[in-house]
Amino acid sequence: MSLAPLLDAPAHIQVHAFAAVLAVALGPVVIYRRRRDRIHKVVGYIWVLAMALTALSSFAITNFGIVGPFSPVHLLAVLALWSLVVGLRHAFARRIAAHERVMRSLYWNGLMVASAFNFLPGRVVNRVFFNDARELGYVMIVLVLAGFAAHALRRKGSGRSITA
Repeated sequence: MSLAPLLDAPAHIQVHAFAAVLAVALGPVVIYRRRRDRIHKVVGYIWVLAMALTALSSFAITNFGIVGPFSPVHLLAVLALWSLVVGLRHAFARRIAAHERVMRSLYWNGLMVASAFNFLPGRVVNRVFFNDARELGYVMIVLVLAGFAAHALRRKGSGRSITA
């Protein structure tokens, strides 16, 4: 493992990676914290900003374009930005259950699934973790998605949705 590929990457990729790591790290604090107090609110706003920066900075990453400079990941970025708006609107309107559903779904279905695909060979994250064995990125993707599927099945088996 070496941070050199990330440190040598263009600034927009470094910003994107920093914001994504911050969002991944803060997500559980905001989503699963029992008390909905000032800490939840402050960390929640930081998480929203990190998510927005992650989504917005993705539009500067165009080296995996399928339709011009855009790839399916860019659709996820648009959906993430929309989900942030919807989630905040629910919170401001005191529709807390809807706010929780949107934000949990954004974290798990948006951020975590999208994060798995950063392990594709050729991506900076893949080079950080698997410098000489880049094909291991596919193994990592399968493991992350399998863990996600197991989590979803366990939640479904308990009668709760993945976002609950």
